[in-house]
Amino acid sequence: MKTRLAALAPLTLAVLLALPGPARAAARYHIGVITGTVSQSEDDLRGAEALIAEYGDVKGGGMIQHLTYPDNFMTEQETTISQIASLANDPLMKAIVMNQAVPGATEGFRRVREARPDILLLAGVPQEDPLVISSVADLVMRNDFVSAGYRVVWTAKQLGARTFVHISFPRHMSVETLTRRRMIMEQAARDLGLTFVFETAPDPTSDVGVVGAQQFMLEKVPQWVRKYGKETAFYATNDAHTEPLIKQVVEHGGIFVEASLPSPLLGYPGALGIDLKAEKGNFPAILKKVEAAVVKKGGTGRLGTWAYSFGYCATAGMGQHAINVLDGKSKMTSMTDLFQAFGKYTPGSRWGGAWYVDASTGVRLKNFALLLQDTYVFGRGFMKSAEIDVPEKYLKIQSGLRKRP
Repeated sequence: MKTRLAALAPLTLAVLLALPGPARAAARYHIGVITGTVSQSEDDLRGAEALIAEYGDVKGGGMIQHLTYPDNFMTEQETTISQIASLANDPLMKAIVMNQAVPGATEGFRRVREARPDILLLAGVPQEDPLVISSVADLVMRNDFVSAGYRVVWTAKQLGARTFVHISFPRHMSVETLTRRRMIMEQAARDLGLTFVFETAPDPTSDVGVVGAQQFMLEKVPQWVRKYGKETAFYATNDAHTEPLIKQVVEHGGIFVEASLPSPLLGYPGALGIDLKAEKGNFPAILKKVEAAVVKKGGTGRLGTWAYSFGYCATAGMGQHAINVLDGKSKMTSMTDLFQAFGKYTPGSRWGGAWYVDASTGVRLKNFALLLQDTYVFGRGFMKSAEIDVPEKYLKIQSGLRKRP
């Protein structure tokens, strides 16, 4: 699969915080931003903070109205739906950005669309069927889970992996995008000569909660390392599992290519005991400090990430894109314009992108963008995985959740 690459290099959060004057003027319109909480998806929330730092909070006369969906969003979908719909009550509301678009997003968007068809709707990292969420949103966006199914396994092999362990749970495996990626990973592992293993871990939204799910990982990962060997790459579909996974891979061996939503802030600070207060918002400095800690622990060439947090970029980038569209500077479904918005928060990065093609129907969704960065391995550098031309056969692999018509 060919991807389009763009090199972009503008502002850091530190610069945004220092912006004077116009950015703080009374807002002509409002942007609603909905993210998870710090405990479930901190990077997504920090992206909202970056938008508030530049454009101000609605309560202070600014542009951004930030809400968070419940941690237990699976059992509190009506709360999520109500939060989304409530934003339509603001006469100045002109766009809603939701990252992640957890279950309930589609219905919430439908209610907004019925009440206020003038409001732009943008969904990041949807957990509902792509064909469904894309039918109500103006733009859907997530990291390129299709090519990642091949790229992550390819990178694991470059790092010496002989076994690839995919860690998830039933709720995630009922999500079209996540299961399709798992199926691609399994086929890629076979083709590249790796043993593929599926392991189950507790759902953090279940009765055990985040703490219970993380404790399970702390206890189980060392057992998996002993069982499958140190040349095993581990991949978890859930953010809450990432910190204990990284911690135990560093301590006991194994390989960690990148998180499901890659970020140097996801898992690494807690797993390695790194204080990043001084580096807040400065991703090059964050990457450098995390790398030093990984190398010191003996993890050179065995753990990776994206140079910039995808969750952070997704919230901030979609928010900026919505603003650019409303101001007449961009088109909603222009990949180039989307790169431009994301690049504002990722100085020097290169983004690749493609429009989603549904494997069951063959339909290309021109409002569902898949974006990717290159994988950075600590102590080794960029792997150039974003430049791989993924074989066409992987793009046709289905999840099995939907039957071909």
